[in-house]
Amino acid sequence: MDFNCLSPSIVFQEVPNEISLCFSITGCKVGCKGCHSTELWDASNGITLNNANFTYWLTKYQSLISCVVFFGGEWQPDALVEKLLIAKSFGLKTCLYSGENYIDISISQHLTFLKTGAWREELGGLESTNSNQVFRNLTTGEKLNHLFVKKLDNYTYNYSQKSNSLLGAENVAA
Repeated sequence: MDFNCLSPSIVFQEVPNEISLCFSITGCKVGCKGCHSTELWDASNGITLNNANFTYWLTKYQSLISCVVFFGGEWQPDALVEKLLIAKSFGLKTCLYSGENYIDISISQHLTFLKTGAWREELGGLESTNSNQVFRNLTTGEKLNHLFVKKLDNYTYNYSQKSNSLLGAENVAA
């Protein structure tokens, strides 16, 4: 089975500690308000992702990647499961980013990682401690959101405070 996707890309942040080949699947049914990827809403966008060209991409990048990420595709479960099984046959971890809150077991049983939850601007994404989105390692069951939250080290914090006080002093003197 086939579906369309944007040209795949190598990504480093979507799955912590993994170098991933990312496939952004078109035809998203969620349509989150404030979505940064509205081009994914139209199923006719992108290129056809059939098993043969999916295998081509995996072979091309096999020595560079450890995981395959799908942004969407759960709305075509048979096509997605076929791709997940192919990725696993290459020895790769698998991940799905979904705006849905729940994913059918027929899909999730083939995933290593799963991100669920629609984008809600007021709550932020995975980097926000207030996010409604959840990123989970399905092998261990562990919630991994904490790996996306950016932490300031003491140097950054002290430098930022010093810069702010200098800016304040300049503004007062002017």
